[in-house]
Amino acid sequence: MATRILYFMALIFAALALGPALAHLFALPNKIGMTEADYFVAQQIYRGWALLGVLVFGALLSSLALAWTLRRQGAARSWALIAFLCIAGTQGIFWTWTYPANRATANWTMVPSDWERLRAEWEYSHAASAGLNLLAVAALVLSLLVWKREGYPLDRPI
Repeated sequence: MATRILYFMALIFAALALGPALAHLFALPNKIGMTEADYFVAQQIYRGWALLGVLVFGALLSSLALAWTLRRQGAARSWALIAFLCIAGTQGIFWTWTYPANRATANWTMVPSDWERLRAEWEYSHAASAGLNLLAVAALVLSLLVWKREGYPLDRPI
């Protein structure tokens, strides 16, 4: 029962973290060529999105707990660990490229001379994170599929 709850939590948190990541990815083609004035106005739609860090924290904790719980289940553990590493990778990207761009621009309210470089780093770091978030969700699904095969017969009631 505990493993099922961890799968549920890990999948929900990872899927909810994927939502905003995909929003950034899908907005990139429309935003990357904007003028300075338009870009800085568009960036204001993300005010308050820092609260979504709760989802990332939940995804990190639940995927790590799941990988630990599955430590004796081979492939299921490996996929859960891959999911955790992908989510952790999004944090590496955030703190290396996204956050410094946010600081240099005072959350896109101040225009530094290198704003175009910062825009590129901010946009492409979000695109990379979206890819890692998608891989994390896929890895969790694969882990669940393997776990069902390894741990329980498919015809056993849930």
